[in-house]
Amino acid sequence: MARNPKENSRGKGRGKEKVQEQDSDLIDKLVGINRVAKVVKGGRRFSFAAMVVVGDGRGRVGFGTGKAREVPEAIRKATEQAKRNMIRIPLREGRTLHHDVKGHFGAGKVILRAAPSGTGIIAGGPMRAVFETMGVQDVVAKSMGTQNPNNMIKATFDALQNSFSPRSIASKRGKKVGEIVARRDSGAAAQAAAKE
Repeated sequence: MARNPKENSRGKGRGKEKVQEQDSDLIDKLVGINRVAKVVKGGRRFSFAAMVVVGDGRGRVGFGTGKAREVPEAIRKATEQAKRNMIRIPLREGRTLHHDVKGHFGAGKVILRAAPSGTGIIAGGPMRAVFETMGVQDVVAKSMGTQNPNNMIKATFDALQNSFSPRSIASKRGKKVGEIVARRDSGAAAQAAAKE
């Protein structure tokens, strides 16, 4: 049996060509860099912690953190972790969420709302980076509680993981997509009629 010279006995190197092809169309945004100090015998030892959000602009997004003595190395580590932790989020018409969702992590609480076309991204700080890399064009987001970027991003990802498409809900319930979407549209019409 002939072995590929790129593969060693532990299996490292397998599939790396595929990863590099996918990397070219990824968008990455630096959310924040933090200087942290460790007190040692001779004084303080400084290192840098970076947080990066990576997405493909078509519904896949991930975040990662990295820590190193130098800023570029911390960013590189964070980017690699973000690429490994990417998740797929279903989008309506490729521009917004299917429904409103809430998420929380620690003291961070976020509300994400689907928005009509032309609204744009109405979100603050770290949440904006998540939506821009994910490819969302219309969304309204509100952060309550902590302003800590780590907790805000983790709360945003918690909310996004609770976002489902009508197709997935229909398959779980054993119904047709039309029944579920029709209910959503009729519910919005009923609310509009009640306001008038």
